[in-house]
Amino acid sequence: MKKRSFVYRVFISKIEKVLYLIKKSLYFAWYRHHFLIPPKVLKKYIKSFFVVLKRGGNTSNLFTNQKAYNKWFLEQKGINDYKKFKYNPLISVIIPTYNVSRELLSECIDSVLNQSYTNFEICIADDNSSLQETIDTLKDYESNPKIKIEYRKNNGMISEASNTAIKLAKGEFIALLDNDDLLEKDALYYVVEALNKDKTIDMIYTDEDKLDFKGNKMEPHFKPDYSPDTLMSVNYICHLCVLRKSIVDRLGGFRKEFDGSQDYDLFLRFTELTSNIYHIPHILYHWRQTKNSTAGYLGNKSYAYIAGKKALEDALKRRNIKGKVLENPRVSTYLVKYGNDNPLISIIIPIKDKAKMTKRCIDSLYNKNIYKNFEIILVDNNSCEQETFDMIDEYKKNYDNFRSIRLECEFNYSYINNEAVKHAKGDYLLFLNNDTEVLDNDVLEYMVGYASQSHVGCVGIKLLYPDKLVQHAGVVLGYGGVAGHIYVTASKEDNGLFGRLCMPYNYTAVTAACLMIKKSKFDAVEGFDENLKVALNDVDLNLKVLSKGYFNVCLSNITMLHYESKSRGYEATNEKHNRFISEQKYMKKKWGKTLDNDKYFSKNNF
Repeated sequence: MKKRSFVYRVFISKIEKVLYLIKKSLYFAWYRHHFLIPPKVLKKYIKSFFVVLKRGGNTSNLFTNQKAYNKWFLEQKGINDYKKFKYNPLISVIIPTYNVSRELLSECIDSVLNQSYTNFEICIADDNSSLQETIDTLKDYESNPKIKIEYRKNNGMISEASNTAIKLAKGEFIALLDNDDLLEKDALYYVVEALNKDKTIDMIYTDEDKLDFKGNKMEPHFKPDYSPDTLMSVNYICHLCVLRKSIVDRLGGFRKEFDGSQDYDLFLRFTELTSNIYHIPHILYHWRQTKNSTAGYLGNKSYAYIAGKKALEDALKRRNIKGKVLENPRVSTYLVKYGNDNPLISIIIPIKDKAKMTKRCIDSLYNKNIYKNFEIILVDNNSCEQETFDMIDEYKKNYDNFRSIRLECEFNYSYINNEAVKHAKGDYLLFLNNDTEVLDNDVLEYMVGYASQSHVGCVGIKLLYPDKLVQHAGVVLGYGGVAGHIYVTASKEDNGLFGRLCMPYNYTAVTAACLMIKKSKFDAVEGFDENLKVALNDVDLNLKVLSKGYFNVCLSNITMLHYESKSRGYEATNEKHNRFISEQKYMKKKWGKTLDNDKYFSKNNF
């Protein structure tokens, strides 16, 4: 009887899981299309449901299944027709070695010798290995004319060994390779192909994956294009990285005091001297997981984490930026909390009645958040309930920093907010929906800290539904149409792909349900496009900001509640749906091919 009872409970739990995933898929479909779903799109959601079900409900990574990833990797088309380049720079592959086995070291060196691009040299500095097998292996390669080896007399650790290898280099560029990792055979070819398109590139990095203890590929990292705020959270660049040697020499190479995160420190310093940084969206580097490597688990090298924090603190000091580097309690990354000069923030909240909801939002701003230098501009668009007018009068009476303006016009989100900005006194604008509620008391501190950085445009945060599932944690182009929220309905506890749900990441766009931007930058792009009355106006604003050279960032370590769309209802009528389709067409006409490829979120992660 007990056995049958146990089987019954297991069966019921599996049924409940399936029902939850169905609900989750429909919830997302509802959010994206409001039940007016074209057959092709519905088919897509049904297919994606079964993919998620097969993965046990895990939304963090498409390739959590190792076999599925290895199959995908083998199916990728290689290069069939190699080009003859006009520009063929010498690339020096830097390999510091220390007590590595013959098998792993030989595989590493051979992966370079077998490159399809042949104008390279291998510069090896052995850091006084005590393992004779390592020395013997290196001796076997000494006769190869492409290989230079120096045997250090003293063990100086990774930075000193790497610098010794760099001194051997004659190449215009250096490529960094660990002594047990592997390069794909076309890795250097892709690098030189990029340089032939743009000779001004100073730094190139590629996607990567890991090799498990048996040599199987796993955990692919499909990286974004250069993302400075992501880099201040984690060394996402990592491998493969190719650097212009003249800049490395100018910086003095690696710094010993940052051993363990010496590459992170170098990348932070390097990116201060150039913005000519290029990302190759191909997995060209295989990072071997060993018992002592950070590929296995960052905790294996706690000194590496400490060194990374030290590198970030030094970067802030070097850049003369106020801020603190905090440990991320969720994953082994960092949180930078920038200081601020306590500027005035103008919080703009459009409403149409819904006094109870609006009051919850405003009260949370006054009572839950610790940043006090703000003004609230309530934009009343055709409210007609006495309860709303009474609420407005009450706030005007009790708070000097509360104002309201009334706009009697058809609903046009862009126009309403643009008009409100004309009344704003603050140097920073926070566009906020009235169906939101403050959860973290330092939300404004964090947001204004990032918004005040010279390179930052729009700043968003993670928004949660009342049931604590994710409503917003960044907007991705081409996701569910023109653009869509990534990770909708993920669990609050989900860390996301490489920590995307618990730390700052650069995205193409963030939602205007809670969006902060410096007023001068908002004015420079002429605000919201009033042709976009309801949908996609925030995506358009973000794209305009990007076109000016700024970076948008979502602070997913900071949260608010979002009782989404309750103020005006869902797009559940044909009229509203047709308007949504019309606004999508407008965006496609305005932005064209820009919408085809999101630079900050790989399609391989969908």
